[in-house]
Parts: sequence; structure tokens; C-alpha cells
Amino acid sequence: MFELSLPKLVLIALVVLVLFGRGKVADLMGEFGKGVKSFKQGMADETGERAATPPPAQIAEAPPTPPAPVAEQVTQQH
Repeated sequence: MFELSLPKLVLIALVVLVLFGRGKVADLMGEFGKGVKSFKQGMADETGERAATPPPAQIAEAPPTPPAPVAEQVTQQH
């Protein structure tokens, strides 16, 4: 089927370098590395620091007061 051997990977790398240029590929790989580093830090923060601190208490709003009941007015006609 489709196998990635070393010569095929080298050919793919050369095509990418030709299409995008050395500077653009270096920028992309740098951004990819920063993203992986940020992800790892986030995972470490989640397992370490966040598990120990409880979530903040939520502020409950006072329920709205219901409207006053409307009294039926009886009018007398004379």
C-alpha cells in the first residue's frame, strides 16, 4: 500500500523546502515547538497545581421577587 521509507521522507522534505523556503519552514517548526512546549506546561499545571486548589465559590444571585398579587376590585353600581 503506502509505506514511508527514508528516501520518500527525504524527497518530501526537499519538496517542502523548495515550496516554502528555508526561512518559512524554520518559522513553522519554531511555532510548532512553542505549541508543544505550551501544551506540556499546561498538562503539568493541570495535574499539579489545579488539582490541589478547589474551584472558587460561585455567587448566587437573589431570586427575583414575584409581583404582588392583583386584588380584584369590585365596583358597585347604583
